[in-house]
Amino acid sequence: MRITPKSSEVRVPRFVGLMAVDAREAAEAGGVLLVAPDRPDFARTVVDYVVRQYPPPGVEVPRGAAVTVWFELGDDGGGVREPRRGGPPPGLRRALDEPGDPFAVLR
Repeated sequence: MRITPKSSEVRVPRFVGLMAVDAREAAEAGGVLLVAPDRPDFARTVVDYVVRQYPPPGVEVPRGAAVTVWFELGDDGGGVREPRRGGPPPGLRRALDEPGDPFAVLR
């Protein structure tokens, strides 16, 4: 565990792309607290990947401030089996907006 100097403000680490267990360790080392509204069992979550965070990385916040993270299950089931599901790779699916009706403007 890395010990950070005791200052009143810290910079928010980048959590996107980390597994839950690594994100918790990085938060502790960085002096912030993680909250996950989509995971009530966050304390036991291990292999889910962080796909979004707020506030963004690099922002200065008071030591001990809460950083909200959202997760996606690490195993998408695609593996090497066929047929594979289309779409973005795991971890990016929730970061993309849902497509709308492309013909809505023309109607």
